[in-house]
Amino acid sequence: MLDYRIDTFLTLCEQMNYRKTADLLHISQPAVTQQIHHLETRYGQKLFEYENRRLVKTEAAVILERYARAAKLQEQDLLQKLENSPVRTLRVGATKTIGDYYLKAHIRRYLQSPDHALTLIVDNTKHLLRLLEENELDFAVVEGFFDKTRFDSFLLHREPFVGICRKDHPFAGREVTIEELLEETIIHREDGSGTRAILEQELLGYNESLQRFQRHICISSFNIILDLVKQGLGVSFVYNILADSDPELAKFSMRGKHVVREFNVVYLKYGDIQEKTRLFLEGVDPPSSDRA
Repeated sequence: MLDYRIDTFLTLCEQMNYRKTADLLHISQPAVTQQIHHLETRYGQKLFEYENRRLVKTEAAVILERYARAAKLQEQDLLQKLENSPVRTLRVGATKTIGDYYLKAHIRRYLQSPDHALTLIVDNTKHLLRLLEENELDFAVVEGFFDKTRFDSFLLHREPFVGICRKDHPFAGREVTIEELLEETIIHREDGSGTRAILEQELLGYNESLQRFQRHICISSFNIILDLVKQGLGVSFVYNILADSDPELAKFSMRGKHVVREFNVVYLKYGDIQEKTRLFLEGVDPPSSDRA
């Protein structure tokens, strides 16, 4: 079992406040201080400092946090195996395009075995990364940007990122200029989603932003976005797999831009997920364990 002081350390990493940490753990504030001091003595490194009266993690704390979270995940795996249960449960996160469209075949195949159970959380990239850090997921499959200093990953798939419009829209099947695009109503996902981050990055390449559109509409549901586009109420940008899912949609591209993005399997640094990803993603070679 992990040292109980590691739980205190991880809670303090989340709260960055000794009093709040003590309240959450139902112990005294001096007890929190004592436990952190014990870890600092054990590892020979200062873990927290104050800068302008604000508590901050040292570089040693950042490294310890990553190892500790991976160790807690491995401990959960160990406890599950020691229970000797015949059913193996995986906790997988996926962004909406990936969860609702791309992973369907993998999910069906995995669940054909009566020994397999699954918890699948479909949400935006930002929320999934937070769940990973809180050990609520084994791994996540995302198309958005993520901090590679905080997470390890491997490439699962590459998918074109395209514009969509109504079939009879003037953009249908065309390359359009940024000036033409800005005259349209743009329908996009919420802040924190991978597709929105990619769209904003592409606009930045033209020194433009969402605010420059004639009108912009923020919707968190792809089903609603597709319906609005089909009704001629705006245009949007999605992955090709989603654009091809409805015959009433037409595709367009930005002039000179053919954007292809990665779907990545993301997991905690120093974690070993070979067995889990092999179970869930048949035919995909995960990284070797010596990478972790």
